[in-house]
Amino acid sequence: MYKNFDLKDINLTKYMFFTGKGGVGKTSIACSIAVNLADSGKKIMLVSTDPASNLQDVFNTELDNKGVVIKEVPNLIVANFEPEASAAEYRESVVGPFRGKLPEIAIQNMEEQLSGSCTVEIASFNEFSGFITDEKAAEEYDHIIFDTAPTGHALRMLELPSAWSDFISKSTHGASCLGQLSGLQEKQDIYKKAVENLADGEKTTLILVSRPENSALNEAERASKELQDLDIRNQLLIINGVLQSHDDELSTLIFNKQQNVMSNMPEGLKGFDTYEIPLRPYNIASVDNLRTFFEDSKVDYMESTLITDNIPTLNNVIEDLYNNDKKVIFTMGKGGVGKTTIAATIAVELAKKGKKVHLTTTDPANHIGNVIDESFGITISNIDEEEELRKYGEEVLSKAREANASQDDIDYIEEDLRSPCTQEIAVFRAFADIVERSEDEVVVIDTAPTGHTLLLLESTESYDKEISRTQGETPESVKKLLPKLKDDKFTEVLIVALP
Repeated sequence: MYKNFDLKDINLTKYMFFTGKGGVGKTSIACSIAVNLADSGKKIMLVSTDPASNLQDVFNTELDNKGVVIKEVPNLIVANFEPEASAAEYRESVVGPFRGKLPEIAIQNMEEQLSGSCTVEIASFNEFSGFITDEKAAEEYDHIIFDTAPTGHALRMLELPSAWSDFISKSTHGASCLGQLSGLQEKQDIYKKAVENLADGEKTTLILVSRPENSALNEAERASKELQDLDIRNQLLIINGVLQSHDDELSTLIFNKQQNVMSNMPEGLKGFDTYEIPLRPYNIASVDNLRTFFEDSKVDYMESTLITDNIPTLNNVIEDLYNNDKKVIFTMGKGGVGKTTIAATIAVELAKKGKKVHLTTTDPANHIGNVIDESFGITISNIDEEEELRKYGEEVLSKAREANASQDDIDYIEEDLRSPCTQEIAVFRAFADIVERSEDEVVVIDTAPTGHTLLLLESTESYDKEISRTQGETPESVKKLLPKLKDDKFTEVLIVALP
């Protein structure tokens, strides 16, 4: 239906970003392009912004956030964003100049202010901005390729240059007084340049990756529109995993389904150059396979037998959750493995057994509505980030006014609330409130792909500090959250994977 993807057909810009639903093949395609360009003599930097990156597995090499040469591909340098390492470097860049000059108690206070999860986000973002504005890197490398996290997390990363640049330009108190933001003012020019580079179609291409499935294409359309709103308009679409022939009943059904989906492409994607990559019968996780990924010549036939008699079924798992009266149930795992489907099935089956069930998602991409509705007798919700931010802001300002805060203090708080960090705090508060409902019902949480979820859960303690900073007290739901999550009689984490 569409032309097979061929690097020779693409206008290769300096910066290339890959985004799309979890599990569609972003990493495979980004790595294959990087390897093939490097083999052709180009100097390539490949960077993963996914907290759950598996680039080290693909290249069988220990990676860091500075870049490592791949032995089998000498022209290829690969780097992994490491949020915690970035945060440590950021903290030291802010605190370091004052060591030995200020009292130790002052240094400890600075480190305390910089211990929150917002610092992790700022640090990761600084690293990201550095890659797309570094003139030395732009001269050294022919192309810099970003293998981003699944859509919701990637959009957050790509929105940040504009958000921080706008926040700093409108700041009246100066970012230096805002704790975690103290290192941002000096980087305003970098953020401004990052925004310009992302919006420059001569420099940057956004490659939307999808499977020939409605949910994946709908998410690609949503991401495309949001990124166009950020003026990132130079986009193309790759549909991965297309079955191009069929010779039995099952393959015919799959072929017809895929063709039907591609014939009814979402309106928002119809104007883009679109390419397809055939479904490959082999694992991509080796440099040799990455080299041939875009070629039709390599075909491996494999047969294997798996004895499943002793493997518990999903029904066994649901029965166990019911019998042990678990109150909070997470489905976690890599993007595209079926977390939402499993979470929805568990919710429905527990409801059939008489449980009062609340099914929710922490994934910014929110797929639950595509899988299930409330006609199944369960409560369904998702965290609306903008609505949570509005409610949180109103609550903080209301408390400040009740405490007779001065107008200067109110102005300062309003400015602090405009920080992009505040959205993360508001979302976390909503997450804590949802878990709080487990007092009265079973809460099944369909989480975001692994990296995003781990950052959220790791933030449980540090958000306490940030909430205290902005409103002076920690809500009861946040105080109870960590003990609930750590209680194995109360909480069950189900790891979802594909074989």
